Amino acid sequence: MSEAGRRFRQHYTRAEAEALLPEVRAWLRRLRELHPLLTHHGGNVERLLRDGRDAGGPEVNHWVRGITRAARTLQEFERREIQVKDIERGLVDFPAILAGREVFLCWEEGEEEIGYWHELDGGYAGRSAL
Repeated sequence: MSEAGRRFRQHYTRAEAEALLPEVRAWLRRLRELHPLLTHHGGNVERLLRDGRDAGGPEVNHWVRGITRAARTLQEFERREIQVKDIERGLVDFPAILAGREVFLCWEEGEEEIGYWHELDGGYAGRSAL
């Protein structure tokens, strides 16, 4: 496949993707930690709005700060073109070139190394061992 026909600009070797795993684990942990905060404060803001009250103040400030932290963390994945498939499971895909084809290296939290790949339009069910 020519470079012009590729879907991703960034492609990772197995070693490059594995070198990022400590950071990926930390980003996933941060997103999981933020989820209850966002749910709690988001629900409170929703109730304020539903009741026709002003949606300003500390509740909204906490909620917006949480959203901002989550967005910054998601940008870490986005700028590297790493695909987050499932935050709770810790399932991520790294664009790669394998045997001349653009594919994903597939990793799930708990796996010590990246040992699987799948087609871009495939998914977890189509994982194959490297």
